[in-house]
Amino acid sequence: MSTATTHSIGPRSAAAFERAVQLMPGGVNSPARAFGAVGGTPLFIDRAEGPYLHDIDGRRYIDYIGSWGPMILGHAHPEVIEAIIKAAERGTSYGAPTEAESHLADQIIAAVPSIEKVRLVNSGTEATMSAIRVARGATGRDKIVKFAGNYHGHVDSLLVSAGSAAATLGAPDSPGVTEGASKDTIVARYNDADGIAEIFANHPGEIAAVILEPVVGNMGCVAGSPDFLQTLREETTKDGAILIFDEVMTGFRLALGGAQERFGVTPDMTTLGKIVGGGLPMGAYGGKAEIMNQVLPAGKVFQAGTLSGNPVAVAAGSKTLQILRDDPPYEQLDRMGMRLAKGIDMAATDAGIDHQVQAVGSMMTLFFNPDPVDHWGDADRCDREAFGRYFWGLIGEGVYMPCSQFEALFFSRTHTEDIIDETIEAARKVLSQMA
Repeated sequence: MSTATTHSIGPRSAAAFERAVQLMPGGVNSPARAFGAVGGTPLFIDRAEGPYLHDIDGRRYIDYIGSWGPMILGHAHPEVIEAIIKAAERGTSYGAPTEAESHLADQIIAAVPSIEKVRLVNSGTEATMSAIRVARGATGRDKIVKFAGNYHGHVDSLLVSAGSAAATLGAPDSPGVTEGASKDTIVARYNDADGIAEIFANHPGEIAAVILEPVVGNMGCVAGSPDFLQTLREETTKDGAILIFDEVMTGFRLALGGAQERFGVTPDMTTLGKIVGGGLPMGAYGGKAEIMNQVLPAGKVFQAGTLSGNPVAVAAGSKTLQILRDDPPYEQLDRMGMRLAKGIDMAATDAGIDHQVQAVGSMMTLFFNPDPVDHWGDADRCDREAFGRYFWGLIGEGVYMPCSQFEALFFSRTHTEDIIDETIEAARKVLSQMA
């Protein structure tokens, strides 16, 4: 990937990155932004509005990242910006309760089927970390089951991966994560109903929680099958374990109530991020009242945060959820998603390129893989080099896709039919050149 196009970016982005690497590890504050999966130098963004990003060299791109998910209404939505300004004018942080927090909590509880009580935090990582702690405290058990290819933030006990076996005790997947931190994490294969049943048979009464993305976004877009999700619900109920849906990506995106509403499977706990903060840093975790009442000060499980419930983030999230409730975009998003998926699928087919297009609502991935992708073992066989050429080709056409084969794309309600069709034509041009 080292040959990928430094000429595809402007000189100001190149200079900005050269400076950034002297100041920050890898020049970025989150690894994917460094373009390590596609090679080359990242674009530096100046501003965004609606479906578009503008880089510091003055180039405009159709955006299919959406800040990695939050921007379901499009960038700089006027009502959200107004809510942010009004909140900031009253002060940016109090460290004390506000009525706005309760209003947002009420909105979340009304929307998400599994949530009877909720706690606001500062990120999706913090939400999953806290949910795992609460699940262990509520059950008195230690073991956690997660799935290879599911990303739940940079929580020590969840930064583990697995091979092709149905389940294995996880080894640390990052320096700095000790074996002790991961020794109680069991890593299973996604979409393997028999494998999860076997895990519970081998560990009766030992598992505190199972955590998963009901639609995975970090090995590309991979949906949990109905049989898999129903088996998880049945096995956790039977064993007394807590089922946690990580809906940091899918929450309020696939439906107002998230993937659990769309698929009709209700977990015991849910973690949220991205859209819940309206584009500002915020996360949340919630679930059954009896579980959430284990959290201090109602119970004994400790979790706290100085900026939790930050009034500016709360205002952005609350306005976003209000708009999604009062003027739901989901029918439009599903229609545009089908249009985009069909168009890119046809373009790749006509180019004679082995591929799979997998989509759920406004999430999608073009896999450079001849076979369907159901779990990490399938995803790992994708042609990464081909994806890199596709990515840079689209950058040259003014389309900004996620900079990794294993990141789902997101789009917003501001992506019109014309914009979708423009994207399809750009993809067709790039794919035909790759053939």
